[in-house]
Amino acid sequence: MSAPLWMFLAFVGATLVITWWAAKRSHGSDSFFAANRRITAWQNGFAVSGDYMSAASFLGIAGLIAFSGYDGFMYSVGFLVAYLTVLLVVAEPLRNAGKYTMADILAFRLSPRPVRAMASLSTLTVSIFYMIAQMVGAGTLVALLFKGSGITYEYAVCGVGALMIIYVTFGGMLATTWVQIIKAILLLGGTFLLSLFVLARYHFSLGEFFDAVSHVTYTVKGHAVTRNFLQPGLKYGSGYGPLDLISLGLALLFGTAGLPHILVRFYTVPDAKAARLSVVWAMFLIGVFYIMTTFLGFGAATLMGPDYITANGGTNMSAPLLAKVVAGDVFFAFICAVAFATILAVVAGLTISASTSFAHDIWTNVIHKGVERSKNEEVKVARLTALVVGVVSIALAIVLKNANVAFLVGLAFAVAASANLPVILLSLFWRRFNTAGAVAGLATGLAASIILILISPSIMGIDAADVKPALRHFIQSPAIFPLSNPGIVSIPLGFIGAVLACLLTREPAAEAKFAELKVRAHTGIGAEKAIIH
Repeated sequence: MSAPLWMFLAFVGATLVITWWAAKRSHGSDSFFAANRRITAWQNGFAVSGDYMSAASFLGIAGLIAFSGYDGFMYSVGFLVAYLTVLLVVAEPLRNAGKYTMADILAFRLSPRPVRAMASLSTLTVSIFYMIAQMVGAGTLVALLFKGSGITYEYAVCGVGALMIIYVTFGGMLATTWVQIIKAILLLGGTFLLSLFVLARYHFSLGEFFDAVSHVTYTVKGHAVTRNFLQPGLKYGSGYGPLDLISLGLALLFGTAGLPHILVRFYTVPDAKAARLSVVWAMFLIGVFYIMTTFLGFGAATLMGPDYITANGGTNMSAPLLAKVVAGDVFFAFICAVAFATILAVVAGLTISASTSFAHDIWTNVIHKGVERSKNEEVKVARLTALVVGVVSIALAIVLKNANVAFLVGLAFAVAASANLPVILLSLFWRRFNTAGAVAGLATGLAASIILILISPSIMGIDAADVKPALRHFIQSPAIFPLSNPGIVSIPLGFIGAVLACLLTREPAAEAKFAELKVRAHTGIGAEKAIIH
C-alpha cells in the first residue's frame, strides 16, 4: 500500500476514533450544539483557526499567489485583518447574548419567528457556498494524489461528504472541535516544514528568494514572458481591477464577523473572557500561517512556474505540487494528507453550523414557536439536516469542479458581510432597530449579493464547455455587473435595507429591550440562562 494512502487512512482512522469518543459524551442539545460550553480558550483558539484556515487558504491562496503574485497575497492580508472585527465587535457580545446560533442575538429583543427564519436561510446559504469550495479542493486533491488508481474527482467528493456527515451526526460539536484542533496543528506544522524546504532552495536567504520572485517566466498567449511577481497589478491592475480589489477587501474584512461556522464557536466556551482569549489565540495562529503562505505561493511560482502547475492539476494544486518538487513523494503525500485534514475539519464545522441553525431556529423556534420539544428531538433534526446539507454540497461541488477554492470562499464572505453583519451590528448598537429592519437587512443583503454574483464575471463570460446546453447561453454572455466580488455594492445595500425598514416602522417592544441587551452583551449577566422564544 502506498505512503499517501497510509497517511490518509491514519488521519481518517484517528478522526473516527475521536468521533466515537465524542459520541459517548454527547447527550442532549447543549452537548451536541455547544460541547457543554467546556472548551477552553486555547482549545477554542486552535479550533477557530482550524475552522478558518480552510482549503481556500492552503490550496487556493497558494495558487493565487503562484499565478498573480502580490495581488494574490492580498487575499492573505484580508483573511488575517478580518479577525480584528471579530475581536473588537462580535466575540464577547455574541457569547453573552446568545445560546447556539447567530439568530439568538437577534431574537433577544426582536420578534423571533421572522428573524430566525431569515437568519437560518442566510446561514444555510453561506455555509453551502463555503462548503462547495472545500469539497472542490478535496476532490481535486484526492484525484491528483491517486491518479490512475480509479479514484476519480467525483468519488473523492462523495467520500469527504460521507465523512463529514459521520463526524457531525455522531460526534456533534465536541468531535468537530477536536478534529479542528488536530487539523490546525498538522496544517501549521506542514506549512512550516514546506516553507523551510522552499527557503533551503535559496540557501535561507530572503534576498535571493525575493530576487527570484521578481523574475518569474511563464507563457502568456503562447509567448514566454518574464514578470515581477512583487509588483502589484498582475490580477487587479487594469479596468475594474482596483475597484474589484477594494470590493474583495471589504468582503473579507466584514465577512468573517458574519460567518456562521465561526460565530457558533463562541458558544462553546464557558465565559466572555474565554471568548476574547480564543480570538487572540486564533489571530496569532492564523497570522503565522498566512505569513507562510508567502513562501508557498511565491515558492510555487519560482520553483515550478504557472505553466507546470497548470499542466499538473491547476491552481488549487500549487502547494501539494511544490511539496513534491522540494522534498519528494513522501512529503507530497504528507502535505496532501494535511490538506485533506484541513478540508474535513472545515466541512465538519460548516455542517454543524448549518444543521444547528435549522434545528434550533427553524424547527424549534419557527415551526414549533419555541415550545420546548422532547429531549433529543432537536438533535435528531440537526442530524437529518447534516445529511441533507452534505448531499447538496456534494452535488454542487461536482458541478463546479473547475473553480478556484479561494475565489469561491471570497463569494461566501461577500454573502456573510452583506446579509449577516449589518443586522448583528445594528441589533447590538442601535436602539431603533426592529424586526422589520432585521428581515429587510437579511433579505436585501442576501438577494443583492447572490444576484450580483450571478450576473458578474464570476459566472457570466467564462468558459462554459462543461456546462449543460440549457445554461451555456447565459453563462457565455458578457457580464452585466463588472466586479468579480459584489461586496462594495451588496454590503451597503444590506445596511440601507435594514435602516430604511427601521425608519419606516416602529417597534416599541424592541426599543424597550435594547438596554437589557446592552447590559447582557457587555457584562454577561444572565448569559447562562436558556433563551426560549
